[in-house]
Amino acid sequence: MIECLILGDSIAKGISTYRPDCVSYSKSGINSSDWNRKYYNHNTHAITTIISLGSNDYKNKTELELRFLRAEIKSERVYWILPAIKPDIQSIIKLIASDWGDTVLPITKLSPDKVHPTGLGYKELAIATK
Repeated sequence: MIECLILGDSIAKGISTYRPDCVSYSKSGINSSDWNRKYYNHNTHAITTIISLGSNDYKNKTELELRFLRAEIKSERVYWILPAIKPDIQSIIKLIASDWGDTVLPITKLSPDKVHPTGLGYKELAIATK
């Protein structure tokens, strides 16, 4: 079993630079639907899983796609990184995390683009998921 797994978008890629101990299935700019298509057959069994998806999504399919993904994950601990934008997507992620008893981590230190964490923000998220 994988010790630590990171799934998602550019924010996931950024976290993986601070968590080199983790396997990362991430791609900048990817949305939840494309992530599921691209990585569906990859191993999602890990002790800890960190998910950052939703920032690049459109509202209509996000819940279905994220629920599909979450059902495939077999982990003791699952952390969801809450997108800094799109309150409707934030609500969906909080609901799914609540349904599974997962932890939601907000991005507290934002870069000027108001989407991605700063270097310190990535470091904080990496520490919070250990």
